[in-house]
Amino acid sequence: MAMPPDEPEFPEAAAKQRSRFRVQLVWLVPLVAVLIGGWLAVQAILEKGPTVTISFVTGEGLEAGKTKIKFKNVDVGVVKSVVLTPDHKRVIATAELAKDASTMLVEDTRFWVVRPRISGGTVSGIGTLLSGSFIGMDIGTKTKERRDFVGLEMPPVFESGVPGREFVLKAENMGSVDVGSPIFFRRLQVGQVTRYDLDADGSGVTLRVFINAPYDKYVKHDTRFWQASGVDVSLDTSGVKVNTESLVAILVGGLAFESPPDAFDTTEAATNTEFRLFNERAEAMKRQDRIVDKYVFNFKESVRGLAVGAPVEFRGIVVGEVSAIYTRYDPVKKEFSIPVEIRYFPERFTSHLEGGKKEGRVTEERRKFSEWLVERGLRGQLRTGNLLTGQLYIALEFFPNAPKSTMNWEASPPEIPTIPGGLQSLQDSVTELVAKLNKIPFEGIGKDLRQTLQSADTLLKTLDNSVAPEARKTLQAARAALDAADQTFRPNSTMAQSTIETMRELSRTAAAFRTLAEYLERHLEALIYGKPEDKK
Repeated sequence: MAMPPDEPEFPEAAAKQRSRFRVQLVWLVPLVAVLIGGWLAVQAILEKGPTVTISFVTGEGLEAGKTKIKFKNVDVGVVKSVVLTPDHKRVIATAELAKDASTMLVEDTRFWVVRPRISGGTVSGIGTLLSGSFIGMDIGTKTKERRDFVGLEMPPVFESGVPGREFVLKAENMGSVDVGSPIFFRRLQVGQVTRYDLDADGSGVTLRVFINAPYDKYVKHDTRFWQASGVDVSLDTSGVKVNTESLVAILVGGLAFESPPDAFDTTEAATNTEFRLFNERAEAMKRQDRIVDKYVFNFKESVRGLAVGAPVEFRGIVVGEVSAIYTRYDPVKKEFSIPVEIRYFPERFTSHLEGGKKEGRVTEERRKFSEWLVERGLRGQLRTGNLLTGQLYIALEFFPNAPKSTMNWEASPPEIPTIPGGLQSLQDSVTELVAKLNKIPFEGIGKDLRQTLQSADTLLKTLDNSVAPEARKTLQAARAALDAADQTFRPNSTMAQSTIETMRELSRTAAAFRTLAEYLERHLEALIYGKPEDKK
């Protein structure tokens, strides 16, 4: 079509085909968002820490999304979910930890819920009253990785890495100790109880204790552990004893340990060495003899006051202890007896001064030596160790006048002959005396004495009736004779004067004889020649 001549001419538009691969700018925004999201997702995956499951008895203090997991009071994870197990007996807490916590998850890593607790005299978790409960974590020492754990019901007493060593104690019962109870060495607190378990057979308990360094070096192979709880009051043959360890031990209980002064093995004990836990210090510090023989004493008297553990002494030295007390009936003799079994320590007869030896045994064979002692009167005897408590002990002593006896080696254990105790001997003597007195015919003697008294009474009456008058006359005559004699011997009487003159003459005569004797002593020749004056 022709254009009018007065209008301008426009160029004709040409159509251009668009490229199929050209990207619209509007699509760049979602593409960048996808890239950023992917990168963040990859980063989240790369930065994500390990996930662990922890089993607890109860979910107290656990809350999904809020309960933290802390190591050395630093957050290392958070609980994501808390669910029950299929059997509804436990609680499973699933937690996500930080990436750098992967190396902490080893086989012996421990988890526990930190909440306010009072146990063994220690108070923990007070800060959770304001901040809320959290899960505590302690890194193990093993290298094998693990992702499922069983949480502790009680927080551990000590964390891994604390210098010191752990030991095992075997006891008959727990006493008054608990997890966290202190352990003392010379009344200085050096450790604590970490765990306890009942033995599989129910015969006792096993305790694990931790002794802090450097005090763990004082635990030797011969070290003794004992219960140091409360106040220990005991009555034995030596009297009343009261022992305490410390005020803390009195209030919350505890244990103590020490090595005896005569310990044989003084090398340090290795980790997890097993020790026996004694009930008291006196029992723990008793000498632990390596050689123990068993004997039995067969008593026919009452053993009231004799208890298991009572000492067996030889001249004041403890050489054994009572281990069991039984009763026995002899159908042949038809009598009862009390067999007392003892643990005898032959090493205690050894002299520490002999040849410079610290230990040893008797040089003779024990059987022959025992027979030799019994032949010379060695006997077992019950004696009173404490008049206040009435407790008895067994004394080994020589009785040369005891009836002859021998060792009964056929019995098991061998039987050592006995002799009645002092009180029993006195009782037997009194019984024998009473028996002899019962044999005296007191009734017949009384009748004879009554008859004698009647005869004496008759005689006295006879004397009073017949003899008394004659006796009265005789006495009067005797009194008259005495009066006459008194008159005769008075100082002014004639006989007295004559007697005085006679005595004077006798005195003069004696003086003359004395003079003559002295003269003849000086002049013996006068007996032949006479006095010189007479010769003139």
